[in-house]
Amino acid sequence: MKTRLLSFLLLFLLVCSAQSQTYQPTEENLKSRQEFRDNRFGIFLHWGIYSMLATGEWTMTNKNLNYKEYAKLAGGFYPAKFDAARWVSAIKASGAKYICFTSRHHDGFSMFHTRFSDYNIVDATPFKRDILKELADECHKQGIRLHLYYSHIDWYREDAPWGRTGRGTGRPNPKGDWNSYYKFMNNQLTELLTNYGKIGAIWFDGWWDQDQNPDFDWQLPGQYAMIHRLQPACLVGNNHHQAPFAGEDIQIFERDLPGENRAGLSGQDISALPLETCETMNGMWGYKITDQDYKSTKTLIHYLVKAAGKDANLLMNIGPQPDGELPAVALERLAEVGEWMKVYGETIYGTRGGCIAPHPWGVTTQRENKLYVHILELQDKALFLPLEGKKVRKAVGYADRLPVKFRKCEGGVMLYLPEVPTDIDKVIEVEIEK
Repeated sequence: MKTRLLSFLLLFLLVCSAQSQTYQPTEENLKSRQEFRDNRFGIFLHWGIYSMLATGEWTMTNKNLNYKEYAKLAGGFYPAKFDAARWVSAIKASGAKYICFTSRHHDGFSMFHTRFSDYNIVDATPFKRDILKELADECHKQGIRLHLYYSHIDWYREDAPWGRTGRGTGRPNPKGDWNSYYKFMNNQLTELLTNYGKIGAIWFDGWWDQDQNPDFDWQLPGQYAMIHRLQPACLVGNNHHQAPFAGEDIQIFERDLPGENRAGLSGQDISALPLETCETMNGMWGYKITDQDYKSTKTLIHYLVKAAGKDANLLMNIGPQPDGELPAVALERLAEVGEWMKVYGETIYGTRGGCIAPHPWGVTTQRENKLYVHILELQDKALFLPLEGKKVRKAVGYADRLPVKFRKCEGGVMLYLPEVPTDIDKVIEVEIEK
């Protein structure tokens, strides 16, 4: 009996100890979270030697390419047209406030100069330039935040334990050497957070590769603590498709808005952390020569607006070409979204999801007592706003500043528009009495 009691007491103390060691973000980190939410719009860049095959970033595992043969791609990678200033300028003009760049994807190739592997952009290619350094310097110069994608899995390294992907790349040891691989990752993360200036976030991906091995321990707490120690303001996010883990600062949703799960990757509960949804501009993340099915400017703007209406950021992806240029259609979309943001950015930046939940007609965003009604799909000249208990002082068209008639009615307010909206997003600014 005493043995059982002692065992129970020990277990209780261990649980209490674990709970007492919960993550406490610093003031710098909390400030960074708020700035992240205020930014609302970022651009994802999936770029690596896989762009040379022009079939997407998963080709190595999809085609079971031998890891030693695949590595030979690096010998011919020479993106002569890469110009960090042009990239950042085009992205800044779109209205995006940050860039998330793939420092190392699942194929294991490092797009930065690392001391811990010669399989990198400087040592393994004839290009011999540190692309990440040039991009980081330009981001800092132009006032664009830089986030770094970092893969937890590796289809190239022999010490990386096998998961459910990358099993046909010819590596000899399925078990790998976890201690060696974990040390390698942390060494690289230390480089990324030491040699490239201020980093806004580390964006992890690949946890799901071990989802068929529930006992697998990624040792995330130690890794997260190291990141926060090196740069306290740096946010940690993980595209694991689960509710956030301890030590994470943002919650990521892939190819779906929070609360939606059409793609089957985002059924997790929504947390109180800052939210971000990532989506492709066409169909693929990495460059695919046959994928010219780019989403229309209207679709992209609607996705951005709907994300903001759900209190989330949009991270919109582009797959750069192997020559170092952003695809022409992607540049067109960036410019067109930028023109819209010049007019309506105030209704997105620094706002939070409005007091009216998303509806089929659209969403609302809000800053203090100003409610921005984003009308995306409406086949009528009247719109009911469920604002019961709130007093509306005035309503105007956001762009033209012309008054919009409204009338208080049961359960809220009815807006009367001069015509059926045909704009990509008809925004009505509603001032609510505090």
